Amino acid sequence: MQAGTVVCFERTFTKEDVLQFAVLSGDRGNHHMIPDEQGRLMAQGLLTATLPTKIGGDYNFIAREIKFTFLRPVFTGDIIRCEVTVDETEQENGRLNVLSSFFCVNQHGKEVLNGKFKGVILQ
Repeated sequence: MQAGTVVCFERTFTKEDVLQFAVLSGDRGNHHMIPDEQGRLMAQGLLTATLPTKIGGDYNFIAREIKFTFLRPVFTGDIIRCEVTVDETEQENGRLNVLSSFFCVNQHGKEVLNGKFKGVILQ
């Protein structure tokens, strides 16, 4: 992993995902539990935020700080694509310090989430 590395991941959230996350997180707002007029549930913001954290997990990244900016709701059936860019890296005491930025867009190309995270990869 080095500055300039770009990694992408795509996922479609299901009703089961939203309902299971409601149980795990306790985030059971009506908008997560009762379908809208189109039969969709709104995904919890932190469920959507699992996209960039999934990519971090693929690289055994240990987060120290994460900043999320939620821009639009995500609904069940939406296809969300997350792109993470490594902005800076620095070797220090057997670990790689990493600063990354990310954004997530829906199937219509609308940005739904963006942010930054920093942390370490142990080597």
